[in-house]
Amino acid sequence: MNLAQRPTPLTLLDRASDRWGRGKRLWVKRDDLTGSTLTGNKVRKLEFFAAHANQHGYTSFITCGGLQSNHARATAGVCAQLGLHCELVLRGRPPLEGGNTLLDALFGAEVTPVEPREYVKNLEALLHATADRHRQQGYQPLVIPTGGSNGLGIWGYIAAAEELIADMAQARIEKALVVCATGSGGTQAGLTAGFALLSPESRVLGMAVCDDEHYFKEKVLDDVEQAKAHWADLSCPPDRIFTNDSYIGAGYGIAGPEVYKTIGELAGLEGILLDPVYTGKAFYGLITELKKGEYQDVEDIIFVHTGGVFGVFPHEQGLREALSHAG
Repeated sequence: MNLAQRPTPLTLLDRASDRWGRGKRLWVKRDDLTGSTLTGNKVRKLEFFAAHANQHGYTSFITCGGLQSNHARATAGVCAQLGLHCELVLRGRPPLEGGNTLLDALFGAEVTPVEPREYVKNLEALLHATADRHRQQGYQPLVIPTGGSNGLGIWGYIAAAEELIADMAQARIEKALVVCATGSGGTQAGLTAGFALLSPESRVLGMAVCDDEHYFKEKVLDDVEQAKAHWADLSCPPDRIFTNDSYIGAGYGIAGPEVYKTIGELAGLEGILLDPVYTGKAFYGLITELKKGEYQDVEDIIFVHTGGVFGVFPHEQGLREALSHAG
């Protein structure tokens, strides 16, 4: 089912390359421009859930995440677009205001905030109970995991890998390091599997915004194993899975001044806006590694911009402080 605006542009960052590239060319795959109210990478995954729902008669979507979850907001928007009921089980305490939570309400989603400890301890049971309630209300619910990251959702980024490889051919890039933020792991899994299959001379690197390298290796392998239900020949060797977990900082959703500064610098240099939760941390990690002299085996580095612009606004104070110190 076509919900995303594709293909998204692959853009050379001339000024960013001069500042941070150390002789390498820095590119950005503009998946922040996929449309559907700036859903970024989420809509590529949701296309597959929407097609699955249409095929099997599901009439409501249930998903989960933090109060400012980009995936939850994207799911709410897609449900409004397709005429499906939507409930979001979100980790956090009221009040529900600002950023993505405002958009959740505007899209008509039913929002159920859950105290963080209860969410972490009992999420599976909460989703099961929510699905039972939907059935009692006459819906046929489809439960979508955090970030849309499972063996169905990763096909969005297996397809995106094919698109990006075509972009690279047009730009005459034979080999690249492809970098993405990784949180729920689905984007990394899809890109890793896609490149392993279609362009093994390049490699994919996930910049973790939570959890550790071991977690993401297991998550990618698990998602790929699930995806084999749709195509048994899919494979992803463990030695193709690369994650850097050194730039998580104080924790998921918590950005430090160095991340805020990086967001401001790239916005001023290239007019491209990153977010503090995902892409800002990942891009900061990338340029820090470049300063250390890493990635000597490639001349081209492609940063996959996965979106998240609405996540900027809850971090306004930190971003303004970074701007004032820069000035």
